[in-house]
Amino acid sequence: MSSPRYFLKLGRCASLFLSATMLVSEALAGTAPKFPVTEIPASLRENAHAVVRLAEETLLVKSAGRTITTERRVVTVFDEAGSWFATKVVQYDQLNTVNYLRGSVYDADGRLLRTLKSVDIKDVSLSDGSNLATDGRGRTADLRQPQYPYTVEFEHEVNSTNTLFYSTWRPQYAEQVAVEQAVFRVFTPTELPLRYLERDLPTGTAVARTTQAGGLQAYEWRVQNLAAVEEEPDGPPVSETTPVVFTAPSQFEVQGHLGMLTSWQTLGLWTYQLNAGRDALPPAVQAKVAVLVQGESDERARIKKVYEWLQANTRYVSVQLGIGGWQTFPASSVAANGYGDCKALTNYCQALLKAAGITAHCALVRANDEDIRTEFPSQQFNHVVLCVPLQKAAKRDTVWLECTSQTNAFGYMSSFTGNRHALLLTPQGGKLVRTPRYGASDNRLERLADVYLDEKGSATANIRTRRTGLEQDSYASLASSLNVVDQKKVLAEHLPLASFSISKLAYTADERGPVPALTETLGLTLPGWANISGKRAFLAPNLLSRWSALPASVGERRTPIWLDKAYSYADTVRIHVPAGFKPESLPAPVKLSTAFGTYSSQVQALPDGTLLYVRQLLVPRTRFARTEYPAYQDFRRRISSADKAQIVLVKTDA
Repeated sequence: MSSPRYFLKLGRCASLFLSATMLVSEALAGTAPKFPVTEIPASLRENAHAVVRLAEETLLVKSAGRTITTERRVVTVFDEAGSWFATKVVQYDQLNTVNYLRGSVYDADGRLLRTLKSVDIKDVSLSDGSNLATDGRGRTADLRQPQYPYTVEFEHEVNSTNTLFYSTWRPQYAEQVAVEQAVFRVFTPTELPLRYLERDLPTGTAVARTTQAGGLQAYEWRVQNLAAVEEEPDGPPVSETTPVVFTAPSQFEVQGHLGMLTSWQTLGLWTYQLNAGRDALPPAVQAKVAVLVQGESDERARIKKVYEWLQANTRYVSVQLGIGGWQTFPASSVAANGYGDCKALTNYCQALLKAAGITAHCALVRANDEDIRTEFPSQQFNHVVLCVPLQKAAKRDTVWLECTSQTNAFGYMSSFTGNRHALLLTPQGGKLVRTPRYGASDNRLERLADVYLDEKGSATANIRTRRTGLEQDSYASLASSLNVVDQKKVLAEHLPLASFSISKLAYTADERGPVPALTETLGLTLPGWANISGKRAFLAPNLLSRWSALPASVGERRTPIWLDKAYSYADTVRIHVPAGFKPESLPAPVKLSTAFGTYSSQVQALPDGTLLYVRQLLVPRTRFARTEYPAYQDFRRRISSADKAQIVLVKTDA
C-alpha cells in the first residue's frame, strides 16, 4: 500500500492527479509494444536469420510518365547474418525523387529504442569509382543494434519520371529469411493496363483485381507464413525459386521519349530510335579506318582489325545522367575523348565498322547475372554489346564483340555475356537472339604435372595447366590485373593443398581459335606431401583436381539441379618415385558414365618406375528435376571417393 504522505486532498489536487494520470496513460499508449518477438510463430523462427513481420509495397501509376512507389518493411533481426535488414539505401537520381525515408527500431519486447532523425540519414554518391559522371545517389540509414533480437521498421516513398521500370515484387529474396506477411498493390489507370508475370506463388495465391474510384484498376497480391529456405547445392539461387511478381508498363515515357512495351519488338524499336543518327565519325577517323582495312579482303579479318584498334584507342568510363542511361553519346564524342560507357563504345565500334563497309547491330544483354525471362518482354538489360552478321561467309555466321574491354579476345563473350539471350536493335525493332554458347569442348582444363618425391615424403612439382573458354576467365583477369606477388597470394587461397609454397608462377595467353586459351606454369614445393609410416609411404596422386562430395540431405530436396556450365577436365600426373621405393598398392581404375557427366581415373606403373595418374571429367550444361538429386549425390560421392584414393609405396630392402 502507498505511504500516506502520497495521498492528496480532494478538490483541486485530486483534479491535478487525475489529469496527470491521463497524461501518463496517453504516453504509455503512444509507446505500446510493437511487433514483440514472442508473437513470431516457431515455424518461422526455425533456421531464420531474420523474419519479415510485415512488408507492404504499393506502385501507383499516375500517368505514362510518372509513378509513385511506397514501401514499408518491418523485420525482426536474430543475428549478425540478418543485420543487413537494419540498414537501408533508397536510390535516387534526376528521374527519381525520394519523398521521405523514415525508420524506427524496437527491442525484443517491442519497446521503441530509437527513431530516425534527419541528421541520421546520410546522402551519398552511388558511384562505383569507374564513373566519370553519374547522378545516382542514395539516402542511407543504419539502425543496427548490439543486442539481438531486435526489430526495425523502414518506410520510404519514391516519385519517378522514369516509367520504363515498374516494380518487381520479391517478398522472400534472400536465404534463411522467413516472411510473416507481405502485400503488393498496384493502382493504374484503365488506359494504361498493367502487364505482369507471376512465378512460384504459394498454392491458392491469386491476384485480386478491383476497379477503384476515378477509373483506377487495382491489383493486390498477398503471401504469409513463408518459412525460411536455404540455397541448395548445385541449385538455383533462392531469388529464382521463391515467390515473385514481375510487372511492366504497356506504355512508358522517359524525359519526353514515349514508347510502347507490348513486345520485344516495340522495346527494341524505342531503344533503336533513341540512339539513331548518333554514329557520325569525324573525317580523320574515317580515314584511319580506311587505311586500317586497306587491302584486306577477308571479312572477319577486317572486323578484327577494327576491334583491336578500338581496344587500343579507347577505355571504359561510365557516364549516366538522366536519359543518358539509355541514349548513347555520339560517336564523335568518343572519337574526341577516347572513352565511353558500354552504349557509347558499342555505338562507336558500330560506326567504325560502318566506315569499313561492314554492317553491325547493337544488342542489349543482361550481363553477369541470370538470363532474361524471354516470356515477359520488359526492360531486363544492363549492358550493350555488338553483333556483326557475316555477309560473305559460306555458312551464316556471326561475330560478337565486347566493346568495353581492352583485353577480351576477339569474338569472345566470356561468362559475362555468353550463353544468354540478347535483344538485337534494328530499324524494324527488337529481335531476341542468342549470344555464343560455350560447351564442354570450349571450356577445357588440360593439366600436366611432374611430381618429384623424395624418401622423406616431401616433393616438388612442375605443373603446366592450359585453360580455355570460360575456364580461363577468372585466371585471365588475375593475370592482367595483378602483379606476380599478388597473383601468388590469390592462387594460394584456391589450391587444395595442406602445406605448400609457390616457387614459380607465370601466365601466357594464346588467343588462337574460336575461344581464348591461357597457360599457367606453376612450380610448387610440397613438404610432407606423402605420409611416411615405417617402410611405407601413402599419397593421393590427384594433386589439384579433387571434387568434394555433397552434404547429406536434410529433408526432401526443394529445388531442381542446375548444372549451368559445361566443362571438360583432363589431368595427367607423373609421380617420380625415389630410389628404393616401389608401389605396393595402386587404386583400382574407376569409370562412371551418367546423365550428370562422365568420369574416369586410373594409375599405372611405367617401366622406368614412374607412376602415371590420368583423370578425366566431362560435365554437360543441363538441368535435372529435384527427384534426381539422390542419383546426383551418388555420382559426386563416387568421384570424391576416387579422387581421394591413395597409392601405397613400400621401401625395398635393397
